Amino acid sequence: MAALHRTESTLTALDEETLWEMMESHRHKIVRSICPSRLTPYLRQAKVLDQLDEEEVLHSPTFTNTVMRVGHLLDLLKTRGKNGAIAFLESLKFHNPDIYTLVTGLQPQVDFSNFSGLMETAKLTECLAGAIGSLQEELSQEKGQKEALLQRCRQLQERLGQAEARAQSLCQLEADHDRMKREVSAHFHEVLKLKDEMLGLSLHYSNALREKELAATRCRSLQEELYLMKQELQREKISSSHERESRERSLQVAGGLGPGDRELSRLKEENEKLRSLTFSLVEKDILEQNLDEALESKQELVDRIHSLRERAVAAERQRKQFWEEKEQTLLQFQRTKVDCDIYKERVTALQSQLLQLQKERDQAYSARDAAQMEIAQNLTEKDALRRKVFELTDQVCELRQQVRKPQAESLQGPKQEAGAREPCPKGKQRLVRMFAICPRDDSDYSCPSSTESQLCSDLSATSNRELVDSFRSSSPRPPSLQSLYKRVTDDFWEDPWSFSSLQPFSRGLTTSSSGVPVRRRPARKILSQVTVLAFQGDALLEQISVIGGNLTGIFIHRVTPGSAADEMALRPGTQIMMVDCEATEPLFKATLEDTTLEQAVVLLQRVNGFCCLSVKVNMEGYKKLVQDLEAKVATSGDSFYIRVNLAIEARAEGELQVRCNDILHVTDTMFQGRGCWHAHRVGPYSTTGAEDGTIPNYTRAQQLLIALIQDMAQHTTIARKSSGGPQKLVRIVSVDRTKPSPLRSSFDGTPPQPSRLEGEPSTACFWAESCFTLVPYTLVHPHRPSQPRPVLFVPSVAGKILSEKLCLLRGFKKCLAEYLSQEEHGACSQRGDIIQEREASGGRYCVTRRAVESLMEKNTHALLDVRLDSVCALHRMEIFPIIIHIPINERAAKKLKKVLQRLSTSEEQLLEAGRQEEGQLDRVPCLYGSLAPDSWSDLEGLLGCVRVAIADEQKKVVWTEQNPH
Repeated sequence: MAALHRTESTLTALDEETLWEMMESHRHKIVRSICPSRLTPYLRQAKVLDQLDEEEVLHSPTFTNTVMRVGHLLDLLKTRGKNGAIAFLESLKFHNPDIYTLVTGLQPQVDFSNFSGLMETAKLTECLAGAIGSLQEELSQEKGQKEALLQRCRQLQERLGQAEARAQSLCQLEADHDRMKREVSAHFHEVLKLKDEMLGLSLHYSNALREKELAATRCRSLQEELYLMKQELQREKISSSHERESRERSLQVAGGLGPGDRELSRLKEENEKLRSLTFSLVEKDILEQNLDEALESKQELVDRIHSLRERAVAAERQRKQFWEEKEQTLLQFQRTKVDCDIYKERVTALQSQLLQLQKERDQAYSARDAAQMEIAQNLTEKDALRRKVFELTDQVCELRQQVRKPQAESLQGPKQEAGAREPCPKGKQRLVRMFAICPRDDSDYSCPSSTESQLCSDLSATSNRELVDSFRSSSPRPPSLQSLYKRVTDDFWEDPWSFSSLQPFSRGLTTSSSGVPVRRRPARKILSQVTVLAFQGDALLEQISVIGGNLTGIFIHRVTPGSAADEMALRPGTQIMMVDCEATEPLFKATLEDTTLEQAVVLLQRVNGFCCLSVKVNMEGYKKLVQDLEAKVATSGDSFYIRVNLAIEARAEGELQVRCNDILHVTDTMFQGRGCWHAHRVGPYSTTGAEDGTIPNYTRAQQLLIALIQDMAQHTTIARKSSGGPQKLVRIVSVDRTKPSPLRSSFDGTPPQPSRLEGEPSTACFWAESCFTLVPYTLVHPHRPSQPRPVLFVPSVAGKILSEKLCLLRGFKKCLAEYLSQEEHGACSQRGDIIQEREASGGRYCVTRRAVESLMEKNTHALLDVRLDSVCALHRMEIFPIIIHIPINERAAKKLKKVLQRLSTSEEQLLEAGRQEEGQLDRVPCLYGSLAPDSWSDLEGLLGCVRVAIADEQKKVVWTEQNPH
């Protein structure tokens, strides 16, 4: 390219397509090496970009990195044609000369003497200022990046140190492992050598036995041959002797033939006898050998007959045992069948009784409604009669005043004054009628009577005298407003720590909006220095503002001057214990102890009329809360832990992405207004949170849960709960809303339960449209057991296999069921020490608390063979088991095929048991550990994974639900 373009004048002579082809051929280098903020001021001065184009290139959210911004800048300049290309190359000449040389093949030569001629002075100044600003911005960004990188480097160094320490420990472990491997291999080789030696010795022994048999047979054959040779030798000797004798005789016969014939016949007879004798000896030897062999075979047969007789006796004994077991099984079956029939009859009877109870309940409900209607009518009649009594009392007072008026005029001055003050008979003081607690809007009470006007004039006339009187005076006349105010300001705030000097100031008179004295409901003291204040709480949250939460309590933070709350001397630092609005809104009574700030605001917003507040002074707690809020140590007084039952995505900045079964620490239920909570994600090994953000409140999360379930129902392709499948989205938990629950008292916004009384705990239950509701969050509490926790496997079939293997290892032992008689079973049931039981003849086999705790005290993991519904009983005993879930699919079942055959269990039964028990895991009131399906290949690998999982679960914090179901 340098050969084609030797001078800068040739650039302007090139056409548009050639220029852009030059730049497109090096586009990848340009977008990676250029900072767009440096080039845009020059391009704006060259009038190929405007301000909107510059802002779009530099600040558009669609471009997330510099490469995308430079690419968009090139696309914009390409629409400007040849001027855009030339202006871009000129800007490269100033800011990126190496790129300019790469694209054009020319060395950038800038004539600063002619630089001012390129643009006007003002525009040049503006261009330089823009370039300097962009450079400063880049410098600040680079400094920020440098600080972030330094911080990241420090974190990485810390992690590196931890990793090095861990690597050293791992190296040590690896060295120990290698040493143990070498020892094992050496022992293995020695065992192989011993096996080889044993094999060689056995071969030598078998060969020796074979040679011995051959030698014995050879010896017998040689003996037979020896006998034969001896006989032949004797025959030869006899024959030779006969020949000699025959020769001698022949010589003698030559002398005479008579005696020779007789001798010859004698010799023939002897020869025949010797022959018979010789053959009988050989046969005798052979027969003796045959006899010995026959005796040996007879002895072997006798031994075999004895062994067969013993086996027959054992088989007969076993047959009798099996027959007895069969009889017992048949008897047990008959007994079980009879028990089943009895249970069926009992169930039928219970169902009929239940139907009768339901009918009686309906009748009781109808009777209760009728009684409530009658009571309401009686109360209405009583109010009407009371109103008539008040009217008649006013008329009687007016008539008495009219009767005594002539008598008063006839008396002298002192007596007139005394008569005006004491119009009643001697010994009795005049009673002054005041307004009721909740004055009605009737026209009869809209204006004060003449008696009340007189009372006001008397109060104003004697106000100076009554300033020193206590409002606890026994005088029938009420204290003045000044006395009340003085009593409130002096006694209430001089000793805020004790209520011994604080008397209920609502017994006096206060002024209504019309200026008429009104008697308030008398304050009532209850336990723990709590005082009940009754006043007109119209729009109570406009009169006061509250702070706090379930951890610190609900405190009054600000009071509107001149409001009814201000008149009742409510001040910042007063803790609200209970709110009671049953006078204006029936069945509205709730305790604010242990309630969240969101719940307290919802309850106080409903107060719009006469109410009773139970309060106490807690300045120490209030000051500490205010200090924490000002120091930004906390944002509210809320603090509780929840288990999330659905997956929530983070759709905006600041929101916390939550997975199902995550544990969160909620620290503010009114974060940035209502509708969201501020929470921290809690790690598995501690109770402190690391990552924080906002999550939907209880109501919004319940709506998200319902929408998610509907979406899962519509899209059946979503994997709900497949072993080893995708991430779990929903945990279905339903709660009976007619029963008390701390969850809904803290989270729900529904009205309180009408049966809630003053002395009950703060875990209120709320009404709902239905009896059962889905729970998006579950309240949990942390536990840290110090002893080894029991272990429970899911499914139970795999648990039986693993328990047999783990029992052979140190630190594990099966927890066997104990046989308990009826008396022992009754005593254990009364104490609540039975975890699981099954019936037996004369008693029951039970897994008891004593057996589990004895193994835990021995620093041993107890291997439990119980159902999942027994976990709640264990939690009530303060025993927190480790639940290990082993996902079972067809591939995993095939890996355990050989072991299943020993238990007489098929793969289909294992899969079915896994599916059934896996569905029960959602109802377990605690977290559980699950193994990856591909993490093991055989039983030994599964055993190793299970041991690692148990050790890891032992280190974790145990989170249990407060109300296990």
